[in-house]
Amino acid sequence: MTQLEIELQLLKDEVKNMWGLVTSQLLKARTSLFNFDKDLAREVILKEKRVNGSELKIDRDCENIFALYSPVAIDLRFLLAVLKINSNLERIGDIAEGIGKYVLEAGGPFTDEILKATQLVEMYDEAMAMLEDTQVAFEKEDTVLARGVFKKDEFLDAINISANDLIESYLDEYPKDLDHALYMLSIIRKLERVGDQSKNIAEEIIFYLEAKVLKHSKKQ
Repeated sequence: MTQLEIELQLLKDEVKNMWGLVTSQLLKARTSLFNFDKDLAREVILKEKRVNGSELKIDRDCENIFALYSPVAIDLRFLLAVLKINSNLERIGDIAEGIGKYVLEAGGPFTDEILKATQLVEMYDEAMAMLEDTQVAFEKEDTVLARGVFKKDEFLDAINISANDLIESYLDEYPKDLDHALYMLSIIRKLERVGDQSKNIAEEIIFYLEAKVLKHSKKQ
């Protein structure tokens, strides 16, 4: 292997570690939300510093490779994709932290009724699946799997679009649960953004492997 190939492999390993950390954060935020586990929510908030630190290191390593090796072709596309994927992952980490903060702020556990009415469990599971699919697509260089993320995002978008109506219907039956309903609405918005970030990551994987730019165009 050339020195550039060694550096790129080390960078790929760093990104995989970042992915694992962010996925763990989102999963722990899910557990803290559905189990109303405030200790776990605090852990998610504290670990956000690790996510930020990983983002900064990956950015610096990309800059160093640009400066030292002047990569071209697929190596250049890989570095450009990693810079954007890194930013997308950090934003998902921010979302996990935000959900953790909601758990700390809420006055009590969220009822099964409100979780069912808002389809939050299904939405959260689909958001997690999208993030996990992008990681596998990145590691295995699988653009077919990356493209499958676009279809999953449609499910999240549909719930997000109907969120106001779902919350309104729920409050007709449980008018005293306004605070929790507002938290649910905010979490739905955050999970929709997880879908958007995962979709962006999928686009970058396709760009890196196929030299196709899908942003602002109909997904292929």
